[in-house]
Amino acid sequence: MTFGLGQDGGVDLSGATILLTGGTGSFGTAFTQRIIRDHPDTTLRIFSRDELKQSEMAARFGGADQLRFFIGDIRNRSRLTRAMQGADVVVHAAAMKQVPACEYNPFEAVQTNILGAQHVVDAAIDSGVERVVALSTDKAVNPVNIYGATKLCAEKIFVQGNAYAARTHTRFSCVRYGNVVGSRGSVIPLFWAQLAEGRLTITDERMTRFWITLDEAVDLVLFALANSQGGEIFVPKIPSTRVVDLAEAIAPGIPVDLVGIRPGEKLHELLLTSDESRHAVEMDDRYVVLPEHPWWTSSSPWAAGRPLQEGFVYSSETNAQWLDADQIRTLLG
Repeated sequence: MTFGLGQDGGVDLSGATILLTGGTGSFGTAFTQRIIRDHPDTTLRIFSRDELKQSEMAARFGGADQLRFFIGDIRNRSRLTRAMQGADVVVHAAAMKQVPACEYNPFEAVQTNILGAQHVVDAAIDSGVERVVALSTDKAVNPVNIYGATKLCAEKIFVQGNAYAARTHTRFSCVRYGNVVGSRGSVIPLFWAQLAEGRLTITDERMTRFWITLDEAVDLVLFALANSQGGEIFVPKIPSTRVVDLAEAIAPGIPVDLVGIRPGEKLHELLLTSDESRHAVEMDDRYVVLPEHPWWTSSSPWAAGRPLQEGFVYSSETNAQWLDADQIRTLLG
């Protein structure tokens, strides 16, 4: 099939078969909702390890004819290759992402996030998949924990995968964004739970984070599918918030205990470093980090992008967009 923009400005997925790794997670559920709503003639294969979550997801979507459920682990290349047979698109969302769990079980994180990424690349090339978009995180930028380090490696694997796939139609790109509002494991569900107890815990009052909604994350992936040439990392322009404002939005007036920064945590997150900015361009609502490889040409659709100022850093601390407590409440609904 040929990828590009449809008449409505969105990606044309008519008749496509999509494999979604980590399909039962927060992003996977939101992505599935969007595909069912906007692309009724696609087939969506949900690939994940947990049969219970798959059963619950099938029930949630009423046994939609578009959905296929594959039990499997991205650590298992042969199973992954089997699941990719006949697929046009892969959206790679499977990962170990809980920072404390990754810190305590580092090689488990390596096997899932790094070796699993290599398996996705190899299986996609061998299976003739046309487009692969992998989800990354701000934790991959100047990482201080094993989760971020493994996701940095995964980014490198996906970008370089285009060199291995040069004689094929397979192209790889990444999207990189911050914390997802309401996703499993984020601080928001923790604050909701602590609200019932009448006391919140905050690691450090100075802490800031980037935030993105699930719908915005899905939009970014669909944009990458429609526009990537292979090797880009797409970074959305998203707001920051102070953790104290987030706590006030969820539990105004509730006492707060400061517990200190956990192992592997930063005070502030980055989405672009000054080194990356030298080979990135700015679009109206996103940045695009371009690959530094000789197979990349200036005839890309990003040639019209605006070069970034020397030394530019996209940090949650110095971001131009901020959410205050009232805006956070509106976002949370």
